[in-house]
Amino acid sequence: MSKASKEFLPLSVAIMTVSDRRTDDEDTSGHYLKEAVTEGGHHVVAQQIVKESIYSIRAVVSAWIADETIQAILINGGTGFNAGNNTPEALKPLFDREIEGFGELFRMVSFEDIGTSTIQSRAIGGIANQTVIFAMPGSTRACQTAWENIIEAQLDARQGPCNFTPHLKK
Repeated sequence: MSKASKEFLPLSVAIMTVSDRRTDDEDTSGHYLKEAVTEGGHHVVAQQIVKESIYSIRAVVSAWIADETIQAILINGGTGFNAGNNTPEALKPLFDREIEGFGELFRMVSFEDIGTSTIQSRAIGGIANQTVIFAMPGSTRACQTAWENIIEAQLDARQGPCNFTPHLKK
């Protein structure tokens, strides 16, 4: 079991928005995540809007996983049931291990906000090459729910009894 640290350790984070329609000006979810990550004391080292294509998503995430400086990847969008929502399918083959609890906990917390509609969320998490990856729905409210209730604490080395920082690239 990993232990909590006594000090905060800033991480290098990449942020992806999966959308065929959003431009940088309209990417409220990506902007929210960048602001939240920065306010949380971490460093945003890459940010990109990627088309709703399994292979486009996989290509960018693969490059970020291979990058020795990126320790965490936050992805918003492409987790629903519409035809173009392929983020989970793009990510699963890349994972060394899936973080089943992320999707389960996201849906539980989200239930308080949106009721049974949360069953249509395919939020997913995993680890690949010592990089933690969290994919959540594309709405800004869903990103806020995921960050504030789950991800922020799990990227904080001081969070006990455990967090993801000991499992990430140094």
